[in-house]
Amino acid sequence: MKVAIVHEWLTTMGGSEKVILELKKLFPEAPIYTLVYNRKKLGKYFDKYLIITSYLQKNPLAQIKHQLFFKYMPRAFESFDLSDFDVVISSSSAFAKGVITSPNSVHICYCHTPPRYLWDLTHGYLKDYNVIIRRYLEKNFHYLRMWDTIAANRVDYFVANSKYVANRIKKFYKRDCKVIYPPVDTEYFTPAKDNDIEDYYLMVSRLVPYKRVDLAVEAFNQLSKRLLIVGDGPEYKKLKSIAKSNIEFLGYQPDENVRDLYQRCKALVFPGIEDFGIVPVEVQACGRPVIALKRGGAVETVEEGKTGVFFERQDVESLKEAVYKFEQDIEKFDKDYIRSHAEKFSAERFRREFNDFINSLMNR
Repeated sequence: MKVAIVHEWLTTMGGSEKVILELKKLFPEAPIYTLVYNRKKLGKYFDKYLIITSYLQKNPLAQIKHQLFFKYMPRAFESFDLSDFDVVISSSSAFAKGVITSPNSVHICYCHTPPRYLWDLTHGYLKDYNVIIRRYLEKNFHYLRMWDTIAANRVDYFVANSKYVANRIKKFYKRDCKVIYPPVDTEYFTPAKDNDIEDYYLMVSRLVPYKRVDLAVEAFNQLSKRLLIVGDGPEYKKLKSIAKSNIEFLGYQPDENVRDLYQRCKALVFPGIEDFGIVPVEVQACGRPVIALKRGGAVETVEEGKTGVFFERQDVESLKEAVYKFEQDIEKFDKDYIRSHAEKFSAERFRREFNDFINSLMNR
C-alpha cells in the first residue's frame, strides 16, 4: 500500500505538524507533500524525511510569509501528481484537502478545522483591515469559499480532530466524519516529582486576537493575582501596555521551560475558543487543572469539577467568577486523576485509532 501525506506548509512547529510526525511513525515510507518548507526552522524535525514542495518554494518570501500567497495555494496543491498512491492522507486547516487523487485511491482528510477566515470568522477577520485591503480580501474570499466547497468534495473520508470541528464540517461541507483526537505528548509532559505548586496562574498562547489573551489580562488586572503569559505575537505591545505589574510576559519559551511552568502553576487560564486545544491537555498531563471557557474543544478535554472549572460567558466577570470558584475548590483537584484523564489523548492512542480506521477502510 503506497501512502502519501499532504500538509499545508512546514514553516513553524505546532499541533498540526506534530500530527504529521505521528503519521510518519505509522507510514515511514510516505513522502510529505507541502506548499513550502522552511528548513531553517523545522529541519531538525523533518530533514530525515522526503519532502516534496510546490512551485511556491522557489519564492524565498513564501517560506517566511506564506499567508501572502493565499490566492495561489489552491492551484499549487492541484499541481501535485498523486496518481501513483493508493492512500492519500491530507492534514488540512485550509487548502491541503484540495489535492487531486486518482479514481482508485482513497483520500482521507484529517481536518483540523474548515478555514475559519472563509467561514464562521470572516467578518471578525476582515474588520481589522482598511477598506482597500478589505475589499480585496472579500473578493478573493468569495472565490476561495467556492473552491473550498469543491475541494471538500474531493475527500473520500473526513476525520475531525474534535466533535466541535466535526459539527463545523457538517455545517459547511454537509459531510459526516469520524473523530480522532490529535496526539499529545503525555510521555514528555508529566507531573513534577514534588508537590511544589507556586502562586501563579498561567497562559500559553500566541498573542493574536482570537485567543482572547486581552480578556485574561483585564480579569487579572482586577483580580490582582499573578499571571504568567508564555508566547509572542502581534498583540504583544497592546497587551503589555494594558497589563498591571502582577502580569508578566515571558515571550517564547522552550518546551522544558513550558513543562516546568505547567507543573508548578495553580491552574492554566484558557479564555479562547479552540478547535481542539492541545495546551489544556498538556497542562493536565502535568497534573494541573484548567480554567476554561465552556466552548470549543475544551468542553471535550476538560472534566468540570475534576480536571478544571468552566466559565460560561466570554467576558471579564465570568472569568473572575471562575477563578474565585476555583480557589474555593482548589483542594478538590487530584493530581493523579488529572494526569490519568490527560492520558486518554496520548500519541500512542492517536496512532492506534488512526491505524485502525485506515485498516477498516482497506478491509471493506
